[in-house]
Amino acid sequence: MSDAATIFAHERFKLACAVLRAEHDRTVEDIIRLTEIPAPPFGEGPRAAAYLDMLRAHGLEEVEQDEVGNVLGRRRGFGNGETLVVAAHLDTVFPAGTDVRVKREGTRLMAPGVGDDTRSLAVNLAFLRAMDAAGIRTRADILFVGDVGEEGLGDLRGVRHLFTKGRHAGKIDAFLTVDSPEVDRIVTSGVGSKRYRVTFRGPGGHSFGAFGLVNPMYAMAMAVQRIGAIPVPREPQTTHCVSIVAGGTSVNAIPNEVRIDVDLRSRSAAELARLDASFRAIIADAVREENAARDTRDGEIATEITTIGDRPAGETAHGSPIITATTAAVEQFGYRASYEASSTDANIPMSLGIPALRIGSGGRGGRAHSLDEWIDVEPEESLRGMSASLLTILAVAGMELA
Repeated sequence: MSDAATIFAHERFKLACAVLRAEHDRTVEDIIRLTEIPAPPFGEGPRAAAYLDMLRAHGLEEVEQDEVGNVLGRRRGFGNGETLVVAAHLDTVFPAGTDVRVKREGTRLMAPGVGDDTRSLAVNLAFLRAMDAAGIRTRADILFVGDVGEEGLGDLRGVRHLFTKGRHAGKIDAFLTVDSPEVDRIVTSGVGSKRYRVTFRGPGGHSFGAFGLVNPMYAMAMAVQRIGAIPVPREPQTTHCVSIVAGGTSVNAIPNEVRIDVDLRSRSAAELARLDASFRAIIADAVREENAARDTRDGEIATEITTIGDRPAGETAHGSPIITATTAAVEQFGYRASYEASSTDANIPMSLGIPALRIGSGGRGGRAHSLDEWIDVEPEESLRGMSASLLTILAVAGMELA
């Protein structure tokens, strides 16, 4: 790593910032172009293809698309082969068919997904152009990645593959995901989550004629009430939520199948494991009690717990070089750094003990994950944030100072 203050004062970094300014309109055009290519969950293909072409046009080496759909390209360093990943995710939370056309009012751009995380994809391209135009070299290779599956049931599948199964697994030394505009809010801790679909099944029957048979809805309701009563600590923050309920066939039928989706989260892997054990015990107890309470002559209540999401908790320790470098970089531009926990692509490397953070793309934005999501591309605040994040990348990658 290199000293952020020294890089900040270096002529090549000043030139890179000037390039970011001169190319700001192009960056905005890239944001709009990419936003208007739909990238629903598990449907990132068209945007990935466009971004692959953009990485190739920016002169990177080893430009490729991997087995799960991530697109990657390497900017070669001069050092001993260390690799820093700089990523942004391709997918949005919005289903296929969502209108993603960008509306513009002054410097404000409005469209689903425009800030989370499309702006970051375009900003990473701007970083490449600025480094190249300024003749900046880094000790570490920088592997730029547009990854799939960050949102929702995507379950971090793109970055999970990158670190565990892809050809770069075991060869990545540090990770920065550029996600959301806020440069001052640095994510240093990954909130772990376990997500389940729990299906309760029984024999079913007529609501009047078969009255008295076991009812999977009653077992489910009992379980939901008890999940809601699980005590959890405030620190480390731990939460539970039953979020979706479905099933049944008719108002006058005992259902033969009902189901719930459940989200369990914690900043602590140990607390998440305890919460998970309590959840499973509750499901088992509810089924046992319903089978004991009513008639099982036509069959008992049974359950199936299916994992639909599993994001590991993790943390990059305060005082580590990557946090020190990032803090110094954003403070050079007058930001007051704060440290947060969130669920991002950085969860995966954090859980593996690899230094990782989420940093911002610059500017302002709001209403993420809503149809009226917006960002402000006003040049001064946007460029201030972009420059701070570029300084972070260069400090972590080790900019050549000679």
